[in-house]
Formats: sequence, structure tokens, C-alpha cells
Amino acid sequence: MPILIGLHVLAAIVWVGGMFFAYAALRPAAAELLQPPLRLTLWRRTFRRFFAWVWLAVVVLPVTGYWMIFGHYGGMANVGWHIHVMQTLGIAMILLYLHVFFAPFKRLGRALDAGDNTAAGRALNQIRTVVLINLVLGLTVAVVAAAGRYL
Repeated sequence: MPILIGLHVLAAIVWVGGMFFAYAALRPAAAELLQPPLRLTLWRRTFRRFFAWVWLAVVVLPVTGYWMIFGHYGGMANVGWHIHVMQTLGIAMILLYLHVFFAPFKRLGRALDAGDNTAAGRALNQIRTVVLINLVLGLTVAVVAAAGRYL
């Protein structure tokens, strides 16, 4: 159980912390320092690296979560409401990530390869919007995970 919890928490920290860093720190700094063409390239390369870690997280989180639920607690009927909330929001986050990866992120790459910075900017704005939604969901999950069983 400690290994499962440790892996679960680490995967969540990498994913949610990465989104927080990208949105709250990297985005404003890049906007201040870089012209749009270079900023778009920076984001493409950053996302390429970050999304490799997110892929790992979207596998580790459900595997460890369900392993704990069914292997330790004996099923969904035996867990608190906060676990149900974490599961629901976690599934929503994974679906939003899959959308980002397979739609606007792919469009960003194709637009940059074609030299279409306008289309790349639109794709980046779509990514930014979904990342913000996922960040809010992820922070909510973190609060529910930490405090839920005490409510």
C-alpha cells in the first residue's frame, strides 16, 4: 500500500505541478521575453517533453488508484465519497488531456511545420484553455484527496 500511494501521489504531483508551473510561471515569462514565433516553438518543445510525463501519469494514476480500491479496500462500495470525487475528476482530466494531445497539440505541430503561426497560436490558445481547466480540476482533486476523509 505505501508503494501504491507513493506512486499515485508522485504521478499527481508531476502532472498537476507541471501544469501549475507552465501556466503560472513559464507562460508569463515566455510572453514577456519571446516573440510569438519563438514562443510557439518553445511551447511545442516544452509540451513534447511534458506530455511524455503526463502519459506516464495517466497510466500510473488509474492503475494505482484502482489497485488500492479493489486490492486494499475491497471495491468502490467500501471507499468514501472523496474517492468517488477523485475518480470522477481524474477521469475528466484524462479525457481532457487526451483531447489536448490528439487535437490542439497535433494542430500546433502541423501549423508550425507549415509555417502558419496564426493557426499555431490558435492551437496554443486552445491548449492553454484546457490546461487551465485541468489545473483547476487537479488542484480540486488534491484538496479532496488531502481533506476529504476528514469531512
